[in-house]
Amino acid sequence: MGPMPHLLIVDDDKEICALLSKFLAQHGYRVSTAHDGQAMKRALETARIQLIILDLMLPGEDGLSLCRRLRADTTLPVIMLTAMGDDMDRIVGLEMGADDYVAKPFNPRELLARVRAVLRRVGQAPAPLGGGGRVLEFAGWRLDIARRQLFSPSNALVYLRAGEFELLLALAERPQRVLTRDQLLDLSRGRAANSFERSIDVQVSRLRRKIEPDPKQPSLIKTVRSGGYIFAVPVTATGAER
Repeated sequence: MGPMPHLLIVDDDKEICALLSKFLAQHGYRVSTAHDGQAMKRALETARIQLIILDLMLPGEDGLSLCRRLRADTTLPVIMLTAMGDDMDRIVGLEMGADDYVAKPFNPRELLARVRAVLRRVGQAPAPLGGGGRVLEFAGWRLDIARRQLFSPSNALVYLRAGEFELLLALAERPQRVLTRDQLLDLSRGRAANSFERSIDVQVSRLRRKIEPDPKQPSLIKTVRSGGYIFAVPVTATGAER
């Protein structure tokens, strides 16, 4: 990625678009705006976008539907803008594939922190110290920390969203240990992200659909009643393969 990541704000409020564009540009980002789904599509066809800030309430096709279509066609990270206090919209947004959310009204500095965090999680910043070339292996699966890639027992590459990768890493680095939802929020998203506990349940559900032989009867990520979750299989760490 170049020195100025290119963000796309999709919001029908032109004043918000103008204010955010100016603020984000002052912090080193190139910013484009779109006011509906059609304009978003045109922007994606003509520019190389690194991250989309997507409002839930849009004229025509709404943000949830657009997020679903984005996930079918692209791996671009999405931060969704939602109404204050509407947890259900946030949960559904995460289910549709959003990487994070910000509730309106919000402080632009909070959005800036979320943008930076999501770009770090998707590999737009150096890998954390200590990751090195380690690969975590469990039940035939391989999680390559440096490359941020997951390989199935049949050696197929399995796509993980940024939040899913961070959550799986947090669990796999602490196998056979009960982790509360609060602990998982801190480990996988960071308390600064101000996430809510239910978002961990959404991420766990998505992970289970990708790695469990039977997601309804999980054998890898088990729920601990009134406790949280436990990664129930042994994990070994090896050097990354070339």
